Amino acid sequence: MEKVFVAKRVAARLRVSEHSIDAALVDATEVVAEIIRARKELGLAANVADIAIAKASAAIAALSEARTAMVASHADLAEVQSRLGIRTRMDGPEEKLETPAGNAALREVA
Repeated sequence: MEKVFVAKRVAARLRVSEHSIDAALVDATEVVAEIIRARKELGLAANVADIAIAKASAAIAALSEARTAMVASHADLAEVQSRLGIRTRMDGPEEKLETPAGNAALREVA
């Protein structure tokens, strides 16, 4: 099989993984928000469900680390693509990659 088709297959699976992690991050943050809303709605003390919120927040942090690792993997594979001489663009039309400098301000705030 031609290497460009193999590379496109890998790129497609990589994008699916990146989007899945993003969706999981959204879901997990919505869980935390819903726990807090429920606590307020029921008029419960701030410490009610505190441990559950902390654990869900830890899961969000782990998902964020997974996302960072997957994005780094994407960058590493772009280098492999270049070394193999594959000139085809591997990201989708909706994907716009930023340079690491573009993310610096976000990282500093977080």
